[in-house]
Amino acid sequence: MLDLLSIRHGPALMVWPFVQFIPYSFIEKEASHVEGFSPELALVTVGGGNELEEKLVVRPTSETIVNHMFTQWIHSYRDLPLMINQWANVTRWEMRTKPFIRTLEFLWQEGHTAHATPEEAEKEAKQMIEIYTRFAFEETAIPVIAGRKSKLETFAGADTTYTIEAMMGDRKALQAGTSHNLGQNFSRAFGTQNVKMRYMNMPVPR
Repeated sequence: MLDLLSIRHGPALMVWPFVQFIPYSFIEKEASHVEGFSPELALVTVGGGNELEEKLVVRPTSETIVNHMFTQWIHSYRDLPLMINQWANVTRWEMRTKPFIRTLEFLWQEGHTAHATPEEAEKEAKQMIEIYTRFAFEETAIPVIAGRKSKLETFAGADTTYTIEAMMGDRKALQAGTSHNLGQNFSRAFGTQNVKMRYMNMPVPR
């Protein structure tokens, strides 16, 4: 159902996910991104019994590899907007895990889009959080509160983060889905000039 809602809205469904192992140099290209994710990264340093020339990161999220590919696919404004959607496993080396809620590895839906103007990117980010809100209420019967994250909680590398939060029995909020306006932070880092990026994700409901 989430795929159908997303596809009706615009993004094309990717039937294969992007690669699981990402060169560490990709993560380093966006300074705030690597700073925000460093504590949660799982790194591969040995392959086939030999030390690797470059460390590989087990995918924590896909912005870097997607933006690398966007540089191959986007050559002018005529290629925009570019919208893709995928399901993929991600790995976060969490300090504290919670069974069925937050584990080291989990499956989620990821969408990435590129736009010609900041207004289009912002509109897309807001529209997707509305889709997540509708999905949570209508398909999973989970009441959520939608809003914008504080600067402190904004996704590493994003200008703005929109979120839906599910309220737990202990009165704590659980992030259940996010949509980010990435501005030009990643497109500049990877050389896709004059492109505004947007990214959203939602863990698979358990």
